[in-house]
Amino acid sequence: MATTNITAPKPVVRAWTMYDWANSVYNLVISSTIFPAYYESMTGDGDPLTQDVVTFLGMRFDNVALYNYTLSLSFLIVAICSPILSSIADYKGVKKGMLRFFMILGSIGCSLLFFYGKENLGLGLGCTMLACFGYWSSIVFYNSYLPEIAAPEDRDRISARGFSMGYIGSVILQIFSLILIMQGSLFGIDGGQGSRISFLLVGLWWFGFGNWSLSKLPKTPVSERPPGGHLLLHGYQELGKVWKQLREMSVLKRFLGSYFFYNMGVQTVMLAAPLFASSELDIPQGNLIIAILLIQLVAIVGAFLISRLSEKIGNIPAIMACVVFWIFLCFFGYHLPVGNVNMFYVLATCVGFVMGGIQALSRSTYSKLMPATKDTASFFSFFDVSEKLGIVIGLFLFGSLTEWTGSQRMSVLSCMTFFIFGLILLLFTLKRMRHEATHH
Repeated sequence: MATTNITAPKPVVRAWTMYDWANSVYNLVISSTIFPAYYESMTGDGDPLTQDVVTFLGMRFDNVALYNYTLSLSFLIVAICSPILSSIADYKGVKKGMLRFFMILGSIGCSLLFFYGKENLGLGLGCTMLACFGYWSSIVFYNSYLPEIAAPEDRDRISARGFSMGYIGSVILQIFSLILIMQGSLFGIDGGQGSRISFLLVGLWWFGFGNWSLSKLPKTPVSERPPGGHLLLHGYQELGKVWKQLREMSVLKRFLGSYFFYNMGVQTVMLAAPLFASSELDIPQGNLIIAILLIQLVAIVGAFLISRLSEKIGNIPAIMACVVFWIFLCFFGYHLPVGNVNMFYVLATCVGFVMGGIQALSRSTYSKLMPATKDTASFFSFFDVSEKLGIVIGLFLFGSLTEWTGSQRMSVLSCMTFFIFGLILLLFTLKRMRHEATHH
């Protein structure tokens, strides 16, 4: 199925947005709240003034740095594999099957975290990598459906709806998980058992709703391209072809460059923030979970308001406004005092407002700037690889600075540079876009 100028029927659009409902529980429970806090309790001593060190594979690591290195390695594997997987999806017409495979893989990784405890750090890190690999590998195929089911004028709105559905669904499971952890005595369990049950529920939720969503999505046809070369190499050849096309598409090329940097900042902050809050700021688990719930609820509003803002001032200026806001948030986070829950709630509210909006708008902006093509998976693979390489760099630098300084505050402040570079490149993108508009 190629890019379309006609929006698909409502049941198809609803099925696409429901996959966000299914998989966003991973982002909330595993990436953002319960698992990071549980990991900290398994590897830390509970004192924010001391540096927690763990031994893994015969080497000693700062526990937070080891977690960030694990995620960084996961994203590197995704970046390497994504072109191969996209090539297979395009040539064989199995995009839907690929999406299902990685959905199952990720849900298994989440479920197996049920067995993670103090005595098996390797299992916890391994399952973390498996869940991360499954989630982010599936996203490239999920995102590539957007230009196939939505007309250009509807993509901002439908993209925002997908993120909002994800926030709503994940909040529902998060609230139930919070009850299990904070009121576990009602069920005859303690907080640790409640956390582990939550990991299992994430896997079941993702698998169940994900299968329903995929049952409604259309199949994609086999790509009509001349044979030649090895199938596993075609993905990288396709990246080369996409890059050659980008060289002739100055606006899209500049936008991708800016996205590489500012999204590096967004994803690094989002992935590192939970452990920063629990280990550096000494925010109790209950307050951290409430803050993340607040982020999710505010993000629903933010995604739609920023989408409306883009309708009035344009996509690129709206993204620029978000990036400027992110720069101030990094500065605010650096100066946040230890144990100040109310100030942390303020920061969480601000993060939530721009978090969903900038992601939804970036996805839809890219889909509108890319050329009409049958091989949407290849173009979104390029988008995905640039995103993942940025995350690899961001998380690795965050972990390295944490080990070097013994504190995560300088790592948070360093994220400002990612946003500043992104903002500068967005200015060049906007300038080029206006130049082309006046010469056509």
